[in-house]
Amino acid sequence: MAQYLVLIYGDENAVGAAGPELWQQLHKEHVEFGRTHERAIAGGNALEPTATATSIRRSDDGSQTVTDGPFAETKEALGGYYLIDAKDLDEAIAIAKDVPTPFGGVEVRPVQVLDMSS
Repeated sequence: MAQYLVLIYGDENAVGAAGPELWQQLHKEHVEFGRTHERAIAGGNALEPTATATSIRRSDDGSQTVTDGPFAETKEALGGYYLIDAKDLDEAIAIAKDVPTPFGGVEVRPVQVLDMSS
């Protein structure tokens, strides 16, 4: 088994404008997704809106700049993720296709295993 990160992107403004009914529906759909794929899900969380983000950038000279806001300004922002176990990319994609994303989509990326002992 390998691990894959399913990154959930969406338009925060569209979700906010849709009202509380959409939030309730999305919650229900994510609970259903969790039940359907509980054996594959190793973790996951929703993220607070991008307005709560703080970004840290390192310059060529090694100095760091801390700014309020997301790392990149985009229409579709990272809103949450699932960490899943799958036998291969095809299985990870099949699982990711079930993630509720009314105003966006998902990105599937393999988790790189690093040897931290050296």
